[in-house]
Amino acid sequence: MNARLDPPSGKLTLRQILAWSADRLDDAGVCFAQGTDNAHDEAVWLVLHALGERPDAPVSAPDRILSPDRIAGIVALLQARVAGTPTAYLTGKTWFCGHEIFVDRRVIVPRSPIAELIDARFQPWCDPNSVTRILDLCTGSGCIAIACALAFPEARVDACDISVDALDVARVNVQAHRLERRIRVLHSDLFTALRGEQYDLIVSNPPYVPSTVVDMLPAELQAEPRLALDGGEQGLDLVARMLHQAGQYIHSQGMLVVEIGDFKEGLLQRFPDGRFVWPQFARGGSGVFVMQASDLRFILFPA
Repeated sequence: MNARLDPPSGKLTLRQILAWSADRLDDAGVCFAQGTDNAHDEAVWLVLHALGERPDAPVSAPDRILSPDRIAGIVALLQARVAGTPTAYLTGKTWFCGHEIFVDRRVIVPRSPIAELIDARFQPWCDPNSVTRILDLCTGSGCIAIACALAFPEARVDACDISVDALDVARVNVQAHRLERRIRVLHSDLFTALRGEQYDLIVSNPPYVPSTVVDMLPAELQAEPRLALDGGEQGLDLVARMLHQAGQYIHSQGMLVVEIGDFKEGLLQRFPDGRFVWPQFARGGSGVFVMQASDLRFILFPA
Protein backbone atom coordinates (compact mmCIF):
# COMPACT_ATOMS: atom_id res chain seq x y z
CA MET A 1 0.00 0.00 0.00
CA ASN A 2 1.52 3.31 -1.06
CA ALA A 3 -1.51 5.61 -0.63
CA ARG A 4 -0.88 8.49 1.72
CA LEU A 5 -2.35 8.15 5.20
CA ASP A 6 -4.61 10.97 6.33
CA PRO A 7 -3.74 11.87 9.93
CA PRO A 8 -6.61 11.57 12.42
CA SER A 9 -8.27 14.83 13.43
CA GLY A 10 -9.05 16.23 16.88
CA LYS A 11 -7.52 15.49 20.25
CA LEU A 12 -6.46 11.90 20.64
CA THR A 13 -5.24 9.85 23.56
CA LEU A 14 -2.42 7.34 23.34
CA ARG A 15 -5.01 4.57 23.58
CA GLN A 16 -6.93 6.03 20.61
CA ILE A 17 -3.86 6.51 18.42
CA LEU A 18 -2.78 2.93 19.13
CA ALA A 19 -6.18 1.64 18.00
CA TRP A 20 -6.14 3.93 14.93
CA SER A 21 -2.63 2.78 14.01
CA ALA A 22 -3.52 -0.90 14.34
CA ASP A 23 -6.54 -0.36 12.09
CA ARG A 24 -4.36 1.32 9.45
CA LEU A 25 -1.90 -1.58 9.52
CA ASP A 26 -4.72 -4.09 9.14
CA ASP A 27 -6.29 -2.05 6.32
CA ALA A 28 -2.94 -1.99 4.52
CA GLY A 29 -2.54 -5.77 4.75
CA VAL A 30 1.03 -5.53 5.96
CA CYS A 31 2.97 -8.71 6.71
CA PHE A 32 3.50 -9.48 10.39
CA ALA A 33 6.50 -11.80 10.39
CA GLN A 34 9.43 -9.85 11.76
CA GLY A 35 8.99 -9.84 15.51
CA THR A 36 5.21 -9.50 15.86
CA ASP A 37 2.25 -11.46 14.52
CA ASN A 38 -0.57 -8.92 14.81
CA ALA A 39 -1.44 -5.28 14.10
CA HIS A 40 -1.80 -4.24 17.74
CA ASP A 41 1.71 -5.30 18.76
CA GLU A 42 3.18 -3.73 15.62
CA ALA A 43 1.35 -0.49 16.39
CA VAL A 44 2.70 -0.49 19.95
CA TRP A 45 6.28 -0.81 18.66
CA LEU A 46 5.87 2.04 16.19
CA VAL A 47 3.85 4.42 18.36
CA LEU A 48 5.97 4.06 21.49
CA HIS A 49 9.14 4.46 19.45
CA ALA A 50 7.76 7.70 18.00
CA LEU A 51 7.09 8.85 21.57
CA GLY A 52 10.61 7.95 22.70
CA GLU A 53 9.41 5.11 24.92
CA ARG A 54 10.40 1.46 25.04
CA PRO A 55 7.95 -0.81 23.23
CA ASP A 56 9.01 -3.79 25.34
CA ALA A 57 7.64 -2.09 28.48
CA PRO A 58 3.99 -1.76 29.54
CA VAL A 59 2.14 1.15 27.96
CA SER A 60 2.05 3.98 30.51
CA ALA A 61 -0.69 6.63 30.86
CA PRO A 62 -2.74 5.35 27.90
CA ASP A 63 -5.33 8.09 28.32
CA ARG A 64 -2.94 11.02 28.02
CA ILE A 65 -3.59 13.44 25.16
CA LEU A 66 -0.96 13.51 22.42
CA SER A 67 0.20 16.74 20.79
CA PRO A 68 -0.26 17.30 17.03
CA ASP A 69 3.52 17.05 16.56
CA ARG A 70 3.58 13.66 18.29
CA ILE A 71 0.71 12.44 16.12
CA ALA A 72 2.46 13.68 12.97
CA GLY A 73 5.57 11.68 13.90
CA ILE A 74 3.48 8.55 14.43
CA VAL A 75 1.72 8.98 11.08
CA ALA A 76 5.08 9.38 9.30
CA LEU A 77 6.33 6.08 10.76
CA LEU A 78 3.10 4.32 9.82
CA GLN A 79 3.34 5.67 6.29
CA ALA A 80 6.77 4.11 5.87
CA ARG A 81 5.58 0.88 7.45
CA VAL A 82 2.57 0.39 5.17
CA ALA A 83 4.85 1.12 2.22
CA GLY A 84 6.76 -2.06 3.08
CA THR A 85 9.61 -1.05 5.40
CA PRO A 86 10.02 -3.44 8.35
CA THR A 87 9.31 -1.88 11.73
CA ALA A 88 12.76 -2.79 13.07
CA TYR A 89 14.41 -0.85 10.25
CA LEU A 90 12.29 2.19 11.12
CA THR A 91 13.09 2.02 14.83
CA GLY A 92 16.66 0.72 14.46
CA LYS A 93 16.13 -1.89 17.14
CA THR A 94 14.35 -5.06 18.12
CA TRP A 95 14.51 -7.59 20.95
CA PHE A 96 15.79 -11.15 20.99
CA CYS A 97 15.70 -13.31 24.13
CA GLY A 98 14.81 -10.10 25.96
CA HIS A 99 18.00 -8.34 24.79
CA GLU A 100 17.89 -5.15 22.73
CA ILE A 101 19.48 -5.63 19.31
CA PHE A 102 20.43 -2.91 16.83
CA VAL A 103 19.35 -3.68 13.24
CA ASP A 104 19.32 -1.96 9.88
CA ARG A 105 19.02 -3.02 6.25
CA ARG A 106 22.36 -4.87 6.37
CA VAL A 107 20.83 -7.74 8.38
CA ILE A 108 17.58 -9.66 8.66
CA VAL A 109 15.29 -8.84 11.56
CA PRO A 110 15.85 -11.30 14.46
CA ARG A 111 12.83 -13.56 14.96
CA SER A 112 14.08 -17.13 15.26
CA PRO A 113 12.28 -19.63 17.53
CA ILE A 114 15.79 -20.69 18.54
CA ALA A 115 15.37 -17.95 21.16
CA GLU A 116 13.16 -20.29 23.17
CA LEU A 117 15.85 -22.98 23.12
CA ILE A 118 18.47 -20.49 24.27
CA ASP A 119 16.24 -19.40 27.14
CA ALA A 120 16.09 -23.07 28.18
CA ARG A 121 19.87 -23.38 27.70
CA PHE A 122 19.13 -26.09 25.12
CA GLN A 123 17.85 -28.50 27.74
CA PRO A 124 17.01 -31.37 27.69
CA TRP A 125 19.23 -31.97 24.65
CA CYS A 126 22.47 -30.88 26.27
CA ASP A 127 24.07 -30.39 29.68
CA PRO A 128 24.53 -26.61 30.01
CA ASN A 129 27.46 -27.09 32.38
CA SER A 130 29.42 -28.84 29.63
CA VAL A 131 29.14 -25.96 27.13
CA THR A 132 32.32 -23.87 26.97
CA ARG A 133 32.63 -23.20 23.22
CA ILE A 134 29.74 -22.06 21.00
CA LEU A 135 29.61 -21.25 17.30
CA ASP A 136 26.90 -19.08 15.74
CA LEU A 137 27.01 -19.64 11.96
CA CYS A 138 25.39 -17.01 9.72
CA THR A 139 25.27 -14.67 12.70
CA GLY A 140 23.73 -11.64 10.96
CA SER A 141 23.07 -9.06 13.69
CA GLY A 142 24.83 -11.28 16.23
CA CYS A 143 21.62 -11.81 18.20
CA ILE A 144 22.04 -15.58 18.64
CA ALA A 145 25.71 -15.24 19.59
CA ILE A 146 24.89 -12.55 22.16
CA ALA A 147 21.96 -14.47 23.64
CA CYS A 148 24.08 -17.62 23.89
CA ALA A 149 26.95 -15.74 25.55
CA LEU A 150 24.56 -14.33 28.15
CA ALA A 151 22.85 -17.71 28.70
CA PHE A 152 26.22 -19.47 29.06
CA PRO A 153 28.37 -16.97 30.99
CA GLU A 154 31.38 -19.31 31.11
CA ALA A 155 31.42 -19.97 27.36
CA ARG A 156 33.36 -18.32 24.56
CA VAL A 157 31.43 -17.71 21.35
CA ASP A 158 32.44 -17.35 17.70
CA ALA A 159 30.02 -15.38 15.52
CA CYS A 160 30.58 -15.96 11.79
CA ASP A 161 29.05 -14.62 8.60
CA ILE A 162 30.00 -14.31 4.94
CA SER A 163 28.56 -10.78 4.82
CA VAL A 164 31.02 -8.05 5.81
CA ASP A 165 28.09 -5.65 6.21
CA ALA A 166 26.33 -8.00 8.63
CA LEU A 167 29.50 -8.41 10.66
CA ASP A 168 29.72 -4.64 11.08
CA VAL A 169 26.24 -4.72 12.63
CA ALA A 170 27.17 -7.72 14.80
CA ARG A 171 30.20 -5.85 16.17
CA VAL A 172 27.99 -2.91 17.14
CA ASN A 173 25.74 -5.26 19.11
CA VAL A 174 28.60 -7.17 20.72
CA GLN A 175 30.11 -3.89 21.89
CA ALA A 176 26.74 -2.60 23.12
CA HIS A 177 26.44 -5.69 25.34
CA ARG A 178 30.09 -5.42 26.42
CA LEU A 179 30.89 -8.92 25.23
CA GLU A 180 34.01 -8.18 23.15
CA ARG A 181 36.15 -10.42 25.38
CA ARG A 182 33.87 -13.41 24.99
CA ILE A 183 32.48 -13.12 21.45
CA ARG A 184 34.81 -13.27 18.48
CA VAL A 185 33.27 -11.88 15.26
CA LEU A 186 34.72 -13.59 12.19
CA HIS A 187 34.34 -13.32 8.42
CA SER A 188 33.79 -16.88 7.21
CA ASP A 189 31.93 -18.82 4.54
CA LEU A 190 30.53 -21.41 6.93
CA PHE A 191 33.59 -23.16 8.42
CA THR A 192 36.33 -21.87 6.07
CA ALA A 193 37.94 -19.59 8.68
CA LEU A 194 37.55 -22.08 11.55
CA ARG A 195 40.09 -24.77 10.71
CA GLY A 196 41.10 -26.68 13.82
CA GLU A 197 38.32 -25.27 16.00
CA GLN A 198 36.03 -27.52 18.06
CA TYR A 199 32.70 -26.55 19.61
CA ASP A 200 30.28 -27.98 22.14
CA LEU A 201 27.35 -26.25 20.47
CA ILE A 202 26.88 -25.05 16.89
CA VAL A 203 23.78 -22.93 16.28
CA SER A 204 22.63 -21.49 12.97
CA ASN A 205 19.77 -19.62 11.35
CA PRO A 206 21.09 -19.84 7.78
CA PRO A 207 19.55 -18.85 4.44
CA TYR A 208 17.08 -21.62 3.59
CA VAL A 209 14.41 -20.14 1.30
CA PRO A 210 14.40 -21.39 -2.33
CA SER A 211 15.43 -18.67 -4.78
CA THR A 212 12.07 -18.65 -6.56
CA VAL A 213 10.22 -18.33 -3.25
CA VAL A 214 12.34 -15.34 -2.21
CA ASP A 215 11.03 -13.52 -5.29
CA MET A 216 7.46 -14.03 -4.04
CA LEU A 217 7.92 -12.93 -0.45
CA PRO A 218 6.01 -9.92 0.93
CA ALA A 219 7.65 -6.51 0.53
CA GLU A 220 8.76 -6.44 4.17
CA LEU A 221 10.74 -9.65 3.78
CA GLN A 222 12.16 -8.67 0.41
CA ALA A 223 13.50 -5.54 2.12
CA GLU A 224 15.92 -7.80 4.01
CA PRO A 225 19.31 -8.78 2.52
CA ARG A 226 18.75 -11.47 -0.09
CA LEU A 227 22.04 -13.10 0.90
CA ALA A 228 20.53 -13.87 4.31
CA LEU A 229 17.38 -15.45 2.84
CA ASP A 230 18.26 -17.19 -0.43
CA GLY A 231 19.20 -20.83 0.14
CA GLY A 232 19.66 -21.69 -3.54
CA GLU A 233 17.46 -23.48 -6.04
CA GLN A 234 16.10 -26.01 -3.52
CA GLY A 235 16.53 -23.74 -0.52
CA LEU A 236 18.79 -26.05 1.50
CA ASP A 237 22.13 -25.75 -0.27
CA LEU A 238 23.88 -24.07 2.65
CA VAL A 239 22.22 -26.37 5.18
CA ALA A 240 23.48 -29.42 3.25
CA ARG A 241 27.04 -28.06 3.29
CA MET A 242 26.72 -27.41 6.99
CA LEU A 243 25.57 -30.95 7.71
CA HIS A 244 28.43 -32.46 5.73
CA GLN A 245 31.09 -30.32 7.35
CA ALA A 246 29.88 -29.81 10.93
CA GLY A 247 31.22 -33.14 12.19
CA GLN A 248 34.79 -31.86 11.80
CA TYR A 249 34.14 -28.91 14.11
CA ILE A 250 32.01 -30.35 16.88
CA HIS A 251 33.09 -32.28 19.98
CA SER A 252 31.96 -35.89 20.24
CA GLN A 253 29.32 -34.93 22.83
CA GLY A 254 28.36 -31.73 21.04
CA MET A 255 25.16 -30.68 19.36
CA LEU A 256 24.06 -28.92 16.16
CA VAL A 257 20.95 -26.70 16.12
CA VAL A 258 19.67 -25.32 12.80
CA GLU A 259 16.56 -23.43 11.71
CA ILE A 260 15.07 -24.36 8.32
CA GLY A 261 11.57 -22.88 8.61
CA ASP A 262 8.87 -24.52 6.52
CA PHE A 263 11.26 -26.74 4.56
CA LYS A 264 11.36 -29.80 6.81
CA GLU A 265 10.01 -32.11 4.09
CA GLY A 266 12.69 -31.02 1.66
CA LEU A 267 15.38 -31.76 4.25
CA LEU A 268 13.97 -35.21 4.99
CA GLN A 269 13.85 -36.03 1.28
CA ARG A 270 17.44 -34.94 0.87
CA PHE A 271 18.66 -36.73 4.01
CA PRO A 272 16.24 -39.63 4.62
CA ASP A 273 18.61 -41.28 7.11
CA GLY A 274 19.25 -38.10 9.07
CA ARG A 275 18.51 -38.43 12.78
CA PHE A 276 16.85 -35.07 13.26
CA VAL A 277 15.00 -34.10 16.43
CA TRP A 278 12.30 -31.41 16.07
CA PRO A 279 11.64 -29.43 19.28
CA GLN A 280 8.15 -28.18 20.03
CA PHE A 281 7.87 -24.50 20.91
CA ALA A 282 5.55 -23.20 23.62
CA ARG A 283 5.79 -19.64 22.29
CA GLY A 284 5.08 -20.55 18.67
CA GLY A 285 7.28 -21.30 15.70
CA SER A 286 8.70 -24.50 14.24
CA GLY A 287 11.22 -25.72 11.71
CA VAL A 288 14.27 -26.09 13.96
CA PHE A 289 16.16 -29.36 14.21
CA VAL A 290 18.58 -30.61 16.84
CA MET A 291 21.21 -33.20 15.95
CA GLN A 292 23.74 -34.81 18.24
CA ALA A 293 27.33 -34.99 17.02
CA SER A 294 27.18 -38.78 17.09
CA ASP A 295 24.35 -38.70 14.53
CA LEU A 296 26.22 -36.59 11.99
CA ARG A 297 27.86 -39.82 10.77
CA PHE A 298 24.55 -40.72 9.15
CA ILE A 299 25.02 -37.80 6.72
CA LEU A 300 26.82 -40.07 4.31
CA PHE A 301 27.53 -38.34 1.01
CA PRO A 302 29.64 -35.29 0.15
CA ALA A 303 27.76 -32.10 -0.73
